Amino acid sequence: MLRLWALGLLLLTPLAAGPREVVNALLADPSVRKALDFIQANEPAMIEQQIALTELPAPPFAEQARGLAYKKLFEERGLRDVRIDEAGNVIGERPGRFAGPRVAFTAHLDTVFPAETEVKVRREGTMLHAPGIGDDGRGLAVVLAVIEALGHAGIETDGPITFVGTVGEEGLGDLRGVKHLFETELAGKIDRFVSVDGTRYGITDAGVGSYRYRVTFSGPGGHSYGSFGMTNPIHAMGRLIAKIADFEVPAEPKTTFSVGRVGGGTSVNSIAYEAWFEVDMRSPDKDSLETVHGKFQSAARAALAEEKARWADRGGLAMDLERVGFRPAGANPAGSAVVEAAVEATRALGLEADLRAGSTDANVGMAAGVPSITIGGGGSGEGAHSPGESFDTTDSWKGSQRALLVALALASRLE
Repeated sequence: MLRLWALGLLLLTPLAAGPREVVNALLADPSVRKALDFIQANEPAMIEQQIALTELPAPPFAEQARGLAYKKLFEERGLRDVRIDEAGNVIGERPGRFAGPRVAFTAHLDTVFPAETEVKVRREGTMLHAPGIGDDGRGLAVVLAVIEALGHAGIETDGPITFVGTVGEEGLGDLRGVKHLFETELAGKIDRFVSVDGTRYGITDAGVGSYRYRVTFSGPGGHSYGSFGMTNPIHAMGRLIAKIADFEVPAEPKTTFSVGRVGGGTSVNSIAYEAWFEVDMRSPDKDSLETVHGKFQSAARAALAEEKARWADRGGLAMDLERVGFRPAGANPAGSAVVEAAVEATRALGLEADLRAGSTDANVGMAAGVPSITIGGGGSGEGAHSPGESFDTTDSWKGSQRALLVALALASRLE
């Protein structure tokens, strides 16, 4: 194996170097060029792998079938200590020459679609159509492409890379897979974190945090005429939703709120015995997120009290605030070498480095103080999270090449 540290000595580059120097040294390395060429030539096989994984359903909290297939793919590519942890994450190790830096390189296994969703991929020229084909069928394929390219070119990195297919990234999965990595499975063993999520070439360097609640109001219920004058769970729910709709939030940092689902009631001529709704609140700024969260809790108490007072609490009324999701807000420090390495790797391939905030697996790393980013997997996609999701494979190999350079740079001794 060609040792990347040796190349650094040949180029008179110090063992610890800046992002630009590291990326330039990588591009001058014949073994890295071999790996990049392999990725381009091997892209048709990776597209087939992307299709095969997409056609294995991975609905929320039921990623097992796709996880088992991914575990086998890790094993076939020579990763060590391949395993599925208690959360369902698929993990495989690729040792480095030194103990660090330790890089976690990931994509998520789950989709937003229920089990009965048709996931057969339909081809139209360069276009692929299927729910989940880009998010995150593409990310899963890119992770495999990086593993294959490293092996094909015989590259030995400075630090070890742990490759992971995570569970629970979407929706009410609440980032449970990556939380398990940081809190249990790989606790204290991650120095730098990357997730490959979706398509195109963006770099997510700030984490949009969120609180999600399911609010349930309940009472005895009754006939709309005969029991008139009783507290009404649907009316209480309406009071609270109206209060949420009137929240004042800052435009910068962008802070949002939305009631996404509602339910309850028995019939048009009944006072409901139960009503519920789900609310989502977001911000990339921890303090702004906590402020809108506090407003929500105050509004909930006020809505309950107002409905009780309106009818002298006849029949009784109860409220349950169930937190169904929390994603911590976070950001990498200004001038982060990890972010800059991703930017340099992107530009080195003639691609535009688009920095953005997002809500991804990288949130957990940022909040834990671990330099963390999410990168797109290349190609272009439309309709993510919809049955009409599509992926254009035109030049999609550039995404895998960028991912390889990012992985190599982060496993190097950046300063």
